[in-house]
Amino acid sequence: MPRRTVPHVEHVTVHGHRRAYVRMGSGPALLLLHGLGCDRTTWAPVMQSLARTHTVIAPDLLGHGQSDKPRADYSLGGYANGMRDLLTVLGIDTATVVGHSFGGGVAMQFGYQFPERTERLVLVASGGLGPEVSPAIRAITTPGFHQAMAVLSAPGLRHAATAALRLLSRSGVRHVRDLGEVADIYDSFKDPRTRAAIRHVTRAVVDWKGQIVTMADRAYLTEAMPMLVVWGADDLVIPVAHASNASALAPTARIEIVPNAGHFPHKDHPERFAKIVRDFIRTTEPAHYDRTRWRELLEEGALRFPVQAEAGESPVAPVHSVRRAAGA
Repeated sequence: MPRRTVPHVEHVTVHGHRRAYVRMGSGPALLLLHGLGCDRTTWAPVMQSLARTHTVIAPDLLGHGQSDKPRADYSLGGYANGMRDLLTVLGIDTATVVGHSFGGGVAMQFGYQFPERTERLVLVASGGLGPEVSPAIRAITTPGFHQAMAVLSAPGLRHAATAALRLLSRSGVRHVRDLGEVADIYDSFKDPRTRAAIRHVTRAVVDWKGQIVTMADRAYLTEAMPMLVVWGADDLVIPVAHASNASALAPTARIEIVPNAGHFPHKDHPERFAKIVRDFIRTTEPAHYDRTRWRELLEEGALRFPVQAEAGESPVAPVHSVRRAAGA
């Protein structure tokens, strides 16, 4: 396929549902998975840079962006299946999977379900590493959210609120830098199908106590797969302390903390982020699935790497191999 240097939205139907995606560049494949309520455009600041050396695939997950928003399976496993089938339709056998926030949970699930198709994992401010999450996300799971957002998404109120959020995001105050993304998510809630889809997605991974999905019981499997964890030092959506959880659960993971960045380090510092990802790929060998070795890890892993936390609880362990991103 000829190299594409300008993002162009394409569509493909998988399992009867139309899915939007952007494909750029050439070379080894990078699958970029966005977070809850976002879409492929969250990766726009880094796509062209990454496409210089890789084939970059950035889809709108089902229920988001220009993809269909059916009443369907919005579980992590369902999303992982959808991404496997999307890659298959596009003729891509293996990829380095990059997931942001909720997309990080999908990336981990993809690597767990399809290790033979996963070369590396890159988790960006990822879910699944501890229970804590912002109250705004927990609120989506509460009864009446759909009805309340129908009122709050009325044109006049929505336009005023999103304008205010975007203005605050440009104020230079670090703790409100992510409000521009929040405004985009809020604006998308004008579509009742989007509200319903986001509610289903959130309830699959979050309850009133926080995140209910954890990688703690399967973290030992990362021994067979290179993993990079990137976090913004000022993240207010999912605490940067969860990067320490990743370090404790997966000692071989590479951890990068990006200073002066919030929940979207790939947008706050796109050049630095792209360099971190490229350096990680350049200095690691892609995982090669070995069925015998995978079985050994499954049989021995619980003894060699005992679960350090119950589901939904953060592991308590000292931080090691955590470092500040280059250029700090």
